[in-house]
Amino acid sequence: MGTDSPKIAIWWSNTIFFAATHVFAVWGAIYWRPIHAVPTQSLVLALLVWQLADFGITIGYHRLYSHRAFRAKFAVRVVLAALGSAGFQGSIKWWCLRHRLHHRFTDSIHDPYAATRGLFYSHMGWIFYKPTYERMELVDREDLDSDPVVRFQHKHYVPLALFFGFVLPTLLGTLWNDASGAFVWGGLVARLAIWHCTFLVNSLAHWDGLQPYSDEDTSRGNFLLALLTGGEGSHNFQHSFPHDWRSGPHLWNWDPSKWIIFLLNRLGLVSGLRSVREEDLKEAMQYMHFKETHGVPPAEDDTSWEGEAWDLVRAHDFIKLKPGSCLVVIDDYFVNVTPYLGEHPGGAALLRKYSVRPQQEFIEASWAFDGGLNNHSRSARRRMREFRVARFQR
Repeated sequence: MGTDSPKIAIWWSNTIFFAATHVFAVWGAIYWRPIHAVPTQSLVLALLVWQLADFGITIGYHRLYSHRAFRAKFAVRVVLAALGSAGFQGSIKWWCLRHRLHHRFTDSIHDPYAATRGLFYSHMGWIFYKPTYERMELVDREDLDSDPVVRFQHKHYVPLALFFGFVLPTLLGTLWNDASGAFVWGGLVARLAIWHCTFLVNSLAHWDGLQPYSDEDTSRGNFLLALLTGGEGSHNFQHSFPHDWRSGPHLWNWDPSKWIIFLLNRLGLVSGLRSVREEDLKEAMQYMHFKETHGVPPAEDDTSWEGEAWDLVRAHDFIKLKPGSCLVVIDDYFVNVTPYLGEHPGGAALLRKYSVRPQQEFIEASWAFDGGLNNHSRSARRRMREFRVARFQR
C-alpha cells in the first residue's frame, strides 16, 4: 500500500488578488483608460507611484529593516513604511523575515524564493503556495518587534496598503478630473511595475549577470535590473556584503537609493551607515579575478595555529578581565567577536546568544556558523579567522 505524496496548498487569497490585479490592470490600460485617452498627469502619477513605492521597498524594507544597513529617525521610518505599503508586498515584518531567510539559506530548500527551483518559481511562483518555513524560527526578529512603526504597519497593513496603493492615487486623480485614469495607471498598472521589478531581483538577478565578488551562490549583477529597481542591480555585491548600505560600492554603479540615503545622512535624518571594509572588497574582487583567469586559487590553510590554547577556565578569566566582551566557540577555536558586534548582519544579540559566560553553560556556535543558522560566505569565514584568540583545549 503506497503512501500519499504531500499536497501543496494553494494560497488562494494571494493567488486571486495577484491574478485579479493583473487582469484588471491589462483590461483597464487597453480598453477602459488606454494610454492615449488619459491626461499626462495620470501617467506621471503612475511613474511617481512606481518609483516612490520602489524606494519604500529598496531603502526601507530591504536596506534599513532587512539588513540594518543604517539607522533612521522616526519620521523617515514612517515615510518609508507608507511608501512600502503602497508596494503591496506585505508588511515590513512579513517581508523582512522572508528576506533574511533567503540570505541565510540562499538557493537551498529553505530559501523562500530559491532560484534553484526555476526562473518562474523564483520570480512569482512562490507567491501562489502557502509556505512552510521549517527554519523561520531561527531568524532573529527582536529588532522588528521592538520598532513601533513596524508593529503599527504590520497590524494595520491591509488598510494602509489599500489606501496608499489604490485610494490615494485615485483621490489625486480628481485634482485633474481623471480619477478613473489615476486608478488604472497609478493604482493598477503601477502595481504591476512595482511587483515585477522587485521580483526580478529574486529571479533575473540570480540567473543572468556578472559575479565579480563571489560565485558561492547564484546572485549576479545586472545593469538593467539597477535601472528598474532603484539601484538594486549589483546583487552579487549585496549577497556578498549584505550589511552594506549601498547596492553598488563604486561611483559608476547606478544606485539612486544610496544617493538618497547619503543625502538623508547629510541632513541628519539617518545615521550609522555600514560599509564593507575596503580590504575585504578588494580581496573578494582579486579572488574572483584570479579564479576567472587562472582557476580556483589554492585553499587557505584553516588548520595551522601558532597561538595559545585555552581551556574554559582561561576563557572565563579573559571575560572577567574584559567585561562586556563576546567570546564564542567556532570549530574548536575561541573567537572574540566583540569588535564585530556592530557589523554582524544578523545583529549583536544573535552573537551574544552563543557567548561564553562564567559559571554558565554555553552553546557552541559551530553548528550555526557552518550552515545550521546561516550559509556563511568565504569572506565571512576569513573575517571570523581574524578574531580567533586561542584554540579550545577541551
